[in-house]
Amino acid sequence: MLTGEYRNTIDEKGRILIPAKLRAALGEHTSLIITRAVDPCLWIMLPPYFENIRAKIMDGPGAMFDANLRLLQRRIIAPAMECDIDKSGRLLIPPQLRESVGLTLREESIMLGISIYLELWSVDSYERFLSDSEASFSAASQSLSALLQEGVN
Repeated sequence: MLTGEYRNTIDEKGRILIPAKLRAALGEHTSLIITRAVDPCLWIMLPPYFENIRAKIMDGPGAMFDANLRLLQRRIIAPAMECDIDKSGRLLIPPQLRESVGLTLREESIMLGISIYLELWSVDSYERFLSDSEASFSAASQSLSALLQEGVN
């Protein structure tokens, strides 16, 4: 399971070191799919997980005629790139993906492990997201409370 919050710098070649704990959780996988996320960050995931998402967006009957699916195809599927993890545990973040979410070379970024995928944020974007979402988080926490109460008797 991929969990944790890690701060790391993207080097001058556009690579980021995947923390050892996350590399261990990735097991034998030597490549990852990187794409734009819904929020202003990048999603990084194992190819089989991305394939599941791709299939849901692309393989349905009439997917190319559904405006919502076409939007997802263009924003999530089209920019996706498979990138190899080098022998030092670094992952090259393609320039067009880095730039699309404000990640810059030689600056600190935040990598989040979200169970089955990773998110990569610029520090400024992530701090802004946390601040802007505080009220929504409180409401979501209340919903979680109700979920946790289900089945407890």
